[in-house]
Amino acid sequence: MTRQLFVTTALPYANGKFHIGHIMEYIQADIWVRYQRLMGRQVHFVGADDAHGAPIMIAAEKAGKTPQQFVADIAAGRQEYLDGFRIAFDNWHSTDGIENHELAQDIYRGLRANGLIEVRPIEQFYDPEKGMFLPDRFIKGECPKCGTKDQYGDSCESCGAVYSPTELKNPYSALSGATPVLRTSDHHFFKLSDPRCVEFLQQWTQESGKLQSEVLNKIREWFTKDENGQGGLGDWDISRDAPYFGIEIPDAPGKYFYVWLDAPIGYLASLKNYFDKGGPKAKYGETRDYAAYIADPAVEQYHFIGKDITYFHTLFWPATLHFSGRKTPTNVFVHGFMTVNNGEKMSKSRGTGLDPLKYLSLGMDPHWLRYYIAAKLNARVEDIDFNAEDFTSRVNSDLVGKYVNIASRAAGFLAKRFGGQLSGEVGVEGNVLLDGLQAHRDTITTLYETREFGKALREIMALADRVNEYVDRNKPWELAKQAGADAVLHDVCTVCIEAFRLLTIYLKPVLPGVVEQVEAFLQVEPMTFADADRRLGAHLIGNYSHLLQRVDPKLLDALFEPPPAVVDKQVPGGEDIAEEIKIDDFSRVDLRIARIVKAETVDGSDKLLRLTLDVGEGRTRNVFSGIRSAYRPEDLEGKLTVMVANLAPRKMKFGLSEGMVLAASHADGKAAPGLFVLEPHAGAVPGMRVR
Repeated sequence: MTRQLFVTTALPYANGKFHIGHIMEYIQADIWVRYQRLMGRQVHFVGADDAHGAPIMIAAEKAGKTPQQFVADIAAGRQEYLDGFRIAFDNWHSTDGIENHELAQDIYRGLRANGLIEVRPIEQFYDPEKGMFLPDRFIKGECPKCGTKDQYGDSCESCGAVYSPTELKNPYSALSGATPVLRTSDHHFFKLSDPRCVEFLQQWTQESGKLQSEVLNKIREWFTKDENGQGGLGDWDISRDAPYFGIEIPDAPGKYFYVWLDAPIGYLASLKNYFDKGGPKAKYGETRDYAAYIADPAVEQYHFIGKDITYFHTLFWPATLHFSGRKTPTNVFVHGFMTVNNGEKMSKSRGTGLDPLKYLSLGMDPHWLRYYIAAKLNARVEDIDFNAEDFTSRVNSDLVGKYVNIASRAAGFLAKRFGGQLSGEVGVEGNVLLDGLQAHRDTITTLYETREFGKALREIMALADRVNEYVDRNKPWELAKQAGADAVLHDVCTVCIEAFRLLTIYLKPVLPGVVEQVEAFLQVEPMTFADADRRLGAHLIGNYSHLLQRVDPKLLDALFEPPPAVVDKQVPGGEDIAEEIKIDDFSRVDLRIARIVKAETVDGSDKLLRLTLDVGEGRTRNVFSGIRSAYRPEDLEGKLTVMVANLAPRKMKFGLSEGMVLAASHADGKAAPGLFVLEPHAGAVPGMRVR
């Protein structure tokens, strides 16, 4: 029976463009999906925008849009990335679609009927300045477990601890900087601590092959209670109070589902939307409706996710499905993050970010990145590093020097001497080589199946080395000069093309666009892994054209070119050095590290941004800065900067300004390269004095 698979990636939050982490995950999933299809399996591969939550509501308000329009505008830019990197989702939807509203409410009713929903009053942080209860991600403070500062209200990015916002130390509102106050509100809880849930999840997570070993080790920590009986699985708060952009809870006016309840249900909603549009019927002749398909025990369900959302997908999600009467995932595949140049964290301000659209706009081949990412990936939860020198070396050596080189060394002779016709016989040595390549099919497909992409590519490139050794031994360029050697030349070049075809089949999940060109060159139908079991024989091929260019290192320089602020050169518009001062004059200016808690435009001014700054004083300061022409507010929030802390407050018509942030520019503030707010090196903390 043909295997049937339902595959998703984590849903991107609809408040910004795709970043390289999204693209890495989508490429990983896309390779696996393409492999499954090349094995003859039926796969439905869907995605969606995670559209709900207070952050979307707040961002839309700032932009002067409805949340629906804000999300639609973000979604409109998705396809450019997906097409650019040859990522072939069958369907892309939104968690604000009608399907998700219906499914989320139906799943909730199932949990409630099972006695797993409880309503109880809780104390919740409330922002007295904004007049609203604060979502977890808009409360920050010190992690109650490890003490790391500026952590969100639901989990710590440093130690991975999960907690409630009220457990944070020294909390503050990320919206206004105000100290939040506690107010009571009735909330709906999914009773994850219920013995039925605990028993089910312990069994589900321990099923053989269900989860990676690193994930299992982490899950065991979440189940474990300390000597005082503390810890273990806690009940999950699944409701939020109005105002909130989300899905209303049935029979609970003014209450909405917390975004993390309805977001994974968006996987099912996108699949349902795809079925309702007739996609599966058009693609596979599928006659069942969504309900029958998703309930079929034979249908396998897989999720590709980042390690930062493991808790939600390996505990909340399977429990939500199981206790609402639905199938649970077959596997949850967890991967690490992507770093750059030997483990450095991505940073746009330091010029170390890898912008996917910039990559494409520079004319860089998407298959280079697909190959490089695949060569780094394995089935473990490990971060992968993008190193510019390694990227250039691997692409130029493997793809061009080893793989493409095989075709380019033989195609010309076949076209000129033999009219593009392959020979029917390839000799003993040729048969041994081709038989050896074909014998590796099962090894390579097993590595794809188990997501050991790096090992699969190393295996393929080792086979390419064998083929190039064969070419070097037989030297077709010399055979072409020898009288009476045409038959041998014909066989050698045929072996090269047959070998190239086999390698192409093995690389097809990774290099889909390149393989389309190869299929046109070979004049064959779209190839599958089953085609590796046969030979072309006396087949007529077409004209060869170059398939892949080498990476020019200058492209990498352009890709990672730092912002103009860090370029060390003189440009017109500079200023003369000011008058000499004494050290006492300088010491009177109190320069402090400050964190930009919030940045927003100022109504009535086209020059000013209102900055809420944390200077380590236990309160925040309000500063108006004339940097609106150079910065979007959302690009500043969370960053460190330097401010003059002892500048006398200045009353402006927009409010009181309690200091001044420092920025670099030329005399008129307009000459290239522009205006740049100072950003201290990582490691500095608010309140440190600049000396």
